Amino acid sequence: MKIDLNADIGEGFGRWRIADDDTLMPLISSANIACGYHAGDHLIMDRMVRAAKAHNVAIGAHPGLPDLMGFGRRDMAVSAEEMEAMLAYQIGALKGIATRHGVRVEHVSYHAAFGTMANSDQDLADRLARVIAGLDSSLVMLCMAGHPIEKAAQKAGLRVRHLFLADRAYRADGTLVPRGQPGAVIHAPELMRERIGYFLKQGGVITQDGTALPIKTRSILLHSDTPGSDILAQNIASQITEAGGQILRPD
Repeated sequence: MKIDLNADIGEGFGRWRIADDDTLMPLISSANIACGYHAGDHLIMDRMVRAAKAHNVAIGAHPGLPDLMGFGRRDMAVSAEEMEAMLAYQIGALKGIATRHGVRVEHVSYHAAFGTMANSDQDLADRLARVIAGLDSSLVMLCMAGHPIEKAAQKAGLRVRHLFLADRAYRADGTLVPRGQPGAVIHAPELMRERIGYFLKQGGVITQDGTALPIKTRSILLHSDTPGSDILAQNIASQITEAGGQILRPD
């Protein structure tokens, strides 16, 4: 059983850090590096790329809206043209730093409101996917199954890797319980262990209303800003090993 343990990384700014990236990086196999809009900056990105290279972690771009104050979780009134340019700018910035260190950007994972906006508008999702394909057709799109982002990536000829969001509650239709609602973010270690155990054995998750929802993937995502993400990552890694699995970077 080969598992890709994926995490959002580098989501600080200047002297401020939102998570213990130094603890997280050795535990994971792929990283979504913030590209300077919702979080991150040139020095943090550089440090994250160097750390990922040292630990053989696959590097991905984590583009978001230009909203440091709101951490990229608030919708913004921006045009499709602006979002296309934002996306190209952020991926390009990470690609430049990665090239400097002799590694490559392998995937893209939208952050928060950026992804929510794309999933709310198939035409926008299509336009953004075409931007990614135009920059580098080998990039893999990380996303949840059955949503516009996945469909757009497939139309653009991009490979897709589905994610199981370990620290977010699901609804029966496969969407996430909106942040701000009770139980939307999972950070209790005992509940997380139960969820990961079910995922590893059953290939799915129990939704908020008690429905068994299949999730066909071997990639687990953990948000670094979830309270105690470093401890949660350590627990998830141990649980995977205990179940006879290996944490390996995706092909």
